[in-house]
Amino acid sequence: MTILEKITLHKKQEVTLRKQVVPMTQLVKSVHFSRSTHSLSNSLKQNSFGIIAEHKRKSPSKSVINDTLDLTTIVSGYEKAGAKALSVLTDTRFFGGSLDDLLLARETVSLPILRKDFIVAPYQVYEAKAYGADAVLLIAASLSKKEISEFSNLAKSLQLEVLVEIHSEEELEKALHPSVDLIGINNRNLKTFEVDLAHSKQLSKKIPTEFTIISESGIHHPETIKELLPYGFKGFLIGEYFMKNEDPGASLANFLKALS
Repeated sequence: MTILEKITLHKKQEVTLRKQVVPMTQLVKSVHFSRSTHSLSNSLKQNSFGIIAEHKRKSPSKSVINDTLDLTTIVSGYEKAGAKALSVLTDTRFFGGSLDDLLLARETVSLPILRKDFIVAPYQVYEAKAYGADAVLLIAASLSKKEISEFSNLAKSLQLEVLVEIHSEEELEKALHPSVDLIGINNRNLKTFEVDLAHSKQLSKKIPTEFTIISESGIHHPETIKELLPYGFKGFLIGEYFMKNEDPGASLANFLKALS
């Protein structure tokens, strides 16, 4: 069983339990459920290299990255430094995040926020809206084309944008829906966790122009962004590189300075 399969299996069990604790009727009554959302894709298009700065405490591949810093300090630092959007991990078991992290981030910044988790059920899309997200991540490797269609249509009905993560042409085919706004190419193969930029460059050429293209994972140098820009990438999701520093916001500021 791959790590992705292991996470997906656990997530399905987790969601079943959460539904019993917080029913859908309670989610739709939350304060943030009726709020107007911010466009992730529009925010990224306003800049030649839109950075989606991520809050991530740990990961299966790197173990603990940074679990001591205050979330509000991190996300406000990201916003001040010039991030165009935030990504907040809400998976607890494997990434050390929570829905409370998403809620706190929403109350701290005005940037578009992506809920980054392993979406396996419509319930989680409602959760994303209720806790203040502006967009949701769908991972093509763990979903069928029908599920991506269902979840993305639901997200659009809730005024949430949809980012579908892919790593192959087969996964790209599953992602091509009118209700999908952004397509993210994961530079890291989720089965082997190896980073391959050459693969990402080739795959980007096959994505229709109506989708905003995002580069995800394995970005540790400004030169990597400069290398990917000619291939149509508009956004770059970076977490570990910033989070491993004592001041993630300052790390982002220095990163952007090197790009200018």
